[in-house]
Amino acid sequence: MASSNWGLFSSLSLFLLFFSPAYSQPCSSRTFSNNNLYSHCSHLPSLSAFLHWTYDSSNSSLSLAFVAKSTGWIAWAINPTSTGMVGSQALVAYLDSGVPLVRTYNVASYGSVKPSKLSFEVWDTSAESSGGELIIFAKLKLPTAATTLNQVWQAGPSVDGTTLAVHPFQPENLNAKGTLGLSGGEVKNNDSGEVDSRTMRKNIHGVLNAVSWGLLFPIGVVMARYLRVFPSADPAWFYLHISCQISAYAIGVAGWGTGMKLGSESEGFVAYDHRNIGIALFSMATLQMFALFLRPKKDHKYRVYWNVYHHSIGYSILILGIINVFKGFNMLNPDRKWKSTYIVVIAVVGVIAVVLEAFTWVVVLKRKSSKKSTKPFDGESHQ
Repeated sequence: MASSNWGLFSSLSLFLLFFSPAYSQPCSSRTFSNNNLYSHCSHLPSLSAFLHWTYDSSNSSLSLAFVAKSTGWIAWAINPTSTGMVGSQALVAYLDSGVPLVRTYNVASYGSVKPSKLSFEVWDTSAESSGGELIIFAKLKLPTAATTLNQVWQAGPSVDGTTLAVHPFQPENLNAKGTLGLSGGEVKNNDSGEVDSRTMRKNIHGVLNAVSWGLLFPIGVVMARYLRVFPSADPAWFYLHISCQISAYAIGVAGWGTGMKLGSESEGFVAYDHRNIGIALFSMATLQMFALFLRPKKDHKYRVYWNVYHHSIGYSILILGIINVFKGFNMLNPDRKWKSTYIVVIAVVGVIAVVLEAFTWVVVLKRKSSKKSTKPFDGESHQ
């Protein structure tokens, strides 16, 4: 009985050891080849990065090791004046001919990231590479009596000389910042920083464009194509079509404007396809608005040419708008439910269009057949 209890105890002990905090918090069991030891460690909230640090309040010095996965470069930075990337003082590590090294960069703006001295003293810098990870070691001199600091971290794809390739603009990259408690307090994401407000503007840009180019314009096209077949719907279909397209244009212009503003703030990063399609959509939609004032009467000899122009531009906006919405989804990478919701809604509009297409063809063919059967016979011979 005693041996049985001991076996059970041993098994339970192994089970608990397997799920101990050393495994649930891997940074606490991390060892380094240089045998450096640190008082605190934290699994940072994004990019699967880790920070180990020791703060010596007697001389206001911070000893740290920053760990992140990357095949290009990694960076850890302090921002003395703000909570985002611009203005940060960064330690950057990458492989130079296979040898890991550390350089210091002053991030004056998104388009100006150059090697330079930092605004505070740095020493004992070094780097390691192991298992797809890069590690930065450094010691920093902080302001006297500091208790917290604004930290930013990042990972990018490659380095050309000393020029860092632009990192992705996915949510995990944009949210790679927070407040660090030097005495071991919790590492927190800032709730109202530069990145958060920028992400909010991106979300607003995405919603406006998805509603306008991606939804209202297609609905307006469906109204114009299928409702006008029914004489009883004239001229109601026309006013419904115009109201829908004007609303779509107004919302689309707001979305286009926010996109241009976001682009001007993102020096060094250009989503060429998404931007160019957006400009094309805005230009073509503006032409469609002018078409309201240049539309010839139904019996005018140039009406047929106007119809070809108007329909061609309209269908081009419909196709490009939906394509650009999906490009926007791929850039913003929102929760799956938002993309799924849009797919369901636009699919429903597509199914309705297919059903109406078949129905209106039946109506048109019956109408033509009816006209032929009621045509009076003139009684003359055509021999």
